[in-house]
Amino acid sequence: MKEYQTITEISGPLVFAEVDEPVGYDEIVEIETDRGETLRGQVLESSKGLVAIQVFEGTEGIDRNASVRFLGETMKMPVTEDLLGRVLDGSGNPIDGGPEIVPDERQDIVGEAINPFSREYPEEFIQTGVSGIDGMNTLVRGQKLPIFSGSGLPHNDLALQIARQATVPEEEGGDDDEDGSEFAVIFGAMGITQEEANEFMADFERTGALERSVVFMNLADDPAVERTVTPRLALTTAEYLAFEKGYHVLVILTDITNYCEALREIGAAREEVPGRRGYPGYMYTDLAQLYERAGRIEGEEGSVTQIPILTMPSDDITHPIPDLTGYITEGQIIVDRSLNSQGVEPPINVLPSLSRLMDDGIGEGLTRADHGDVSDQLYAAYATGEDLRDLVNIVGREALSERDNKYLDFADRFENEFVEQGFGTNRTIEETLDLAWDLLSMLPPEELNRIDEEFIDAYYVGEEGEEVEATAD
Repeated sequence: MKEYQTITEISGPLVFAEVDEPVGYDEIVEIETDRGETLRGQVLESSKGLVAIQVFEGTEGIDRNASVRFLGETMKMPVTEDLLGRVLDGSGNPIDGGPEIVPDERQDIVGEAINPFSREYPEEFIQTGVSGIDGMNTLVRGQKLPIFSGSGLPHNDLALQIARQATVPEEEGGDDDEDGSEFAVIFGAMGITQEEANEFMADFERTGALERSVVFMNLADDPAVERTVTPRLALTTAEYLAFEKGYHVLVILTDITNYCEALREIGAAREEVPGRRGYPGYMYTDLAQLYERAGRIEGEEGSVTQIPILTMPSDDITHPIPDLTGYITEGQIIVDRSLNSQGVEPPINVLPSLSRLMDDGIGEGLTRADHGDVSDQLYAAYATGEDLRDLVNIVGREALSERDNKYLDFADRFENEFVEQGFGTNRTIEETLDLAWDLLSMLPPEELNRIDEEFIDAYYVGEEGEEVEATAD
């Protein structure tokens, strides 16, 4: 263990020290102050004779007389199956009043990239109980599907709803999961307020979701540097449960915007040349290191699925954070401000939302086989209704045809009955599809030109409440 008293500069969350031996990148550091306080840090940059150290607890109390010890190892997360049901801070320390963690092993938080040759293609459905996701933008095991929101929108309520409701639906003639794997949730919160933290914990405890969850809490008044560690601790725990214990793990990370702001703050302290809007030029690579840790591995039972949540500054989807996230991930769920102002819960705008793996994850069988067609027909009908709303503002509803008025009614009911379900309602995929057919039955059968005739014959319901024979080509 090497120890120095050679601090040359303290800048924001960074400490610079002179060294006479090579020091490894990401190496863990202990800094002992004159007051006897020991702070932890991590080597952020190492060059000949000088290192930059990011201090997790902040640099308050550190002066040039402090001692710097290099421990010769990178940061590791103590992992065990007993972490389920525990609440940890952003550095991985228990804050729930429970016992200290007795780990089965300690794993490097940087993780290991999944060999593309060993990746198994995501094809299996995860039921969130939210119709706007399950019916229109299906989540698949091993997928990374972010939620794009805005300041003041209820993305936290949606995150909690998914955390407590997400499950692997029972297969016909099988157990809860076809390979016998269990389901777990890793919840990583970064830069949230104490009020939000209290709401999260109250909901987890009230619903019992905490029993199958591991919660990491980094608060707004915690050091920004800790925010860069929190998601890596969460993902390391997820990988252990998935690939060593066989769990199907859903990782929810909120708020990625706060994480990126921490990267910008550290970059400014290092006096780096900024990229777009002041964010570091390496932010794309850094985000990819997090998002690409989702997936399935051939021969392994478990999987890691990610739902990162970010608030778009000024609701700007072209902002660097959502823009780069969209390049890396497989779609996005858009939380809409206008739907929220109408009282729709959850306010998911399905038109700009997308799940690129949906077609592979909706499965087979009569109920599932029509899922993709039904989703396409709902999109087309809702989009038509949206276009007609603009026309109504010009010519009035009386000037529209009977067909156009049906589409307007459909758009209203789609928002108020399909998307709107409240944050406490858990719908099965069968209930979602039944509701979809109820809405589609508002339209004449000949308008359902995206659905096979056999499914219209089977599910279309006429005005009298009876199934009718399809007349679509």
